[in-house]
Amino acid sequence: MENKAVKITVADPTTLGLFGLALVTLVASSQKLGITEGISYLVPWAIFVGGFIQIMASAFDFKHNNIFGATAFAAYGFFWVGMACCWLINLGVFGSELAGNVDVKQLGFIFIGYLLISIPLTISTLKMSKVMFVLMSFICLLFLSLAMDSFSAGHAWHTVAAWTEFIISMLTFYALSAKYLNSFFGKEILKCGKAIL
Repeated sequence: MENKAVKITVADPTTLGLFGLALVTLVASSQKLGITEGISYLVPWAIFVGGFIQIMASAFDFKHNNIFGATAFAAYGFFWVGMACCWLINLGVFGSELAGNVDVKQLGFIFIGYLLISIPLTISTLKMSKVMFVLMSFICLLFLSLAMDSFSAGHAWHTVAAWTEFIISMLTFYALSAKYLNSFFGKEILKCGKAIL
């Protein structure tokens, strides 16, 4: 019997990964802006949509040899899983001992680490589109403001983080709409701006 190679084609996962980012930042910003209260309902969406969806998109981007998508979706997907676990610790889900030994400054260093990986990712978007560059620039600002807020540098940083997160959500919804519609119709329906480099 003759062996024939079977080519498996995988669709571009970018729109799904962007949806994970867009939705979870929308809900998270509503809490930071004081529109909603608490984090109980935020936890499952952070894990399953912000986390698992982006991680799944990352796995498919590895198949596409898309180093940007694979790296960004995995990094930010696991970020949301990690944040959900931190919220669960604060809520006492893992016991009072863990909840009583929280040092929020450790989160500040996590945010700095994410800022440091977001900077080269942002630079690489100079070859993608203006929308992606602006989006990634706001993500850098978000991690900076979250870090400063964790280090108790002033409440203004919390406000900056809240509005930045909301802007990220809106930009991401636009980017995923453009990616999906432009790909589906095979022509430019929504503009993203040409690459800067």
